[in-house]
Amino acid sequence: MARPWRLLSIRSFKQFTLTTNLNFFSMNLNIIDILTAKRDGDALSDEAIRWLVAAYTSGDVTDYQMSAFLMAAFIRGMSEAETQTLTRAMLYSGEVLDLSDLPGIKVDKHSTGGVGDKISLPLAPIVAACGVPVPMISGRGLGHSGGTLDKLESIPGFNVNLSISEYRWQLQQNGLVLIGQTPEIAPADRKLYALRDVTATVPFIPFIASSIMSKKLAEGIDALVLDVKCGRGAFMQTEPEAKKLAQTLVEIGEAFGKPTVGWITNMNVPLGRAVGNWLEVEESVRCLKGENVPEVMELTYVLAGEMLCLGGVAETPEAGCEMAQEVVANGKAFDKFLKIVQAQGGDPRALEDTNAYPNLAPAYDIYASDTAMGYVQEVDALTIGKTAVLTGAGRMKKEDPVDPGAGIYLHCKPGSEVHPGMRLATLYTHKTDDVPTLQHAVISAYRFGEERPAPAPLLIQRVTGKQSG
Repeated sequence: MARPWRLLSIRSFKQFTLTTNLNFFSMNLNIIDILTAKRDGDALSDEAIRWLVAAYTSGDVTDYQMSAFLMAAFIRGMSEAETQTLTRAMLYSGEVLDLSDLPGIKVDKHSTGGVGDKISLPLAPIVAACGVPVPMISGRGLGHSGGTLDKLESIPGFNVNLSISEYRWQLQQNGLVLIGQTPEIAPADRKLYALRDVTATVPFIPFIASSIMSKKLAEGIDALVLDVKCGRGAFMQTEPEAKKLAQTLVEIGEAFGKPTVGWITNMNVPLGRAVGNWLEVEESVRCLKGENVPEVMELTYVLAGEMLCLGGVAETPEAGCEMAQEVVANGKAFDKFLKIVQAQGGDPRALEDTNAYPNLAPAYDIYASDTAMGYVQEVDALTIGKTAVLTGAGRMKKEDPVDPGAGIYLHCKPGSEVHPGMRLATLYTHKTDDVPTLQHAVISAYRFGEERPAPAPLLIQRVTGKQSG
C-alpha cells in the first residue's frame, strides 16, 4: 500500500485519494492517476482497469503510457481480482460470440506453447468426430514456441482467416473450425500482446492469463481444457510457476461460468519427433492414421477425454479417452480432418500423400560424434526450439516470414541407444550457409550417458477449480 503521510506531503488530497481508491473520483480518471497508483503498489479498482483498457484500445492512452503501466504492474504485481477484471475488460473490448443457437456443448483446448506441440492438429478432429463441437481460435508461433496457425497454413491452400459468419457456418456444418483471431475478437489483447513483447513484460501470470482467457471466452465456448507446459521449452519453467498459471486460468474460466480443467505437462523434451510446421502436420497425419507416436498420442487422448467429458458425450475422462481411441482406429478422426481441410480451402491430397509435399526444405542429416556412446539422456527442448526458428520454421518478430517446410526431425530421443556415427536428427532448411552452425546447435541439445534413463512422466498434474489431482 502507498504511504499516505509521505504522499500527502507531495500531492494534493485529491491526487492521494485517486491513488488509494480510484472509485471515489471515477469522473476524473486519467492515465497519470492510474500510473501513480500502480507505481506505488495500490490495487486498481474495477472501474480504473475498465477505463484503462478502453482508453488504450481507442487510442486515447498512448503506447508509451501503457508501457509504463505494464512495467509498473509487472514489478508491483496484480491481485486475483485485478486479473479477472483485466480479463473481462479485454474480453469486452470487442465482440463476444454467442453460439448458443448451435447444437451441442462447445469445447476448446488451449496450450501455453512448446516445442513440437502439434497436439491441436490430431485433437480437434478426434473430439469433433466424437460429436463435440470444437470452435478453435489459435495463434502463431513467436520465439522458440510453435503456433497452430503456422502449421495449418503449411497445408496448401488452408485458410485460417475466416469471417465471423464463416466461422459460425463451418462450426455448424462440420462441428469443427480452425481459425486465427479476428479483428472483432479481443482487440485490446492484440495491441497489448504486441506491446508486452517489446517491453519485457511477457512472463507475468496476470498478463498471460488475461490474454489467453479473453480470447478463449470471446470465441463462444461452453467449456475449456488447458495444457500448461512446464520445463525447459515452456514459458513456465518450474512446476510452482506452471501450477500458479494453471490455477489462475482455471479460476478465471470458472468465474466466467465456463467449466475448465487444466493439465500441467512436461516440456523439457520436444513433443514427438517433428519440430517445424509441415513436419508436424505430417506427424499428426500419421497419428490420425493410427500410428502411436510416443507422447503425442498419450497427451492427445488425455486431453480428448477431458474435452469429451466436458462436452457431455462421455461420463468420465477415461471413457472419453476410449471414445477418442475408437475414432482414430476406425478412421473417422482422419476423415474429419480431411473434411475440415477441404472446407477451409486446403488440398486434402497433401494429407493423403504427404511424401508429395512441394515445399519441403533440403535435408541434412546430423550424426553422433566419435565419442558418443550409451544412451540419449536428454534432448533440450529450448535448444531444439530455438534452432528450428533459425532454420526458417519460426519467427523472432511477428513480421518475419515462415518457411513451411523447414524444421528438425529427431531420430533419437531420451532412452535411445546411441553409438558413433549414428543419425541423431535431420535438419530441413533453405539456409544452406547456416547448415554447419545449425547442425552444431542440434548436437549441443543432446546429452549422452552410460545408463538408459527412466522415462520422464509427461503428465505432471491435473488442475481443477476446487482442487488439484
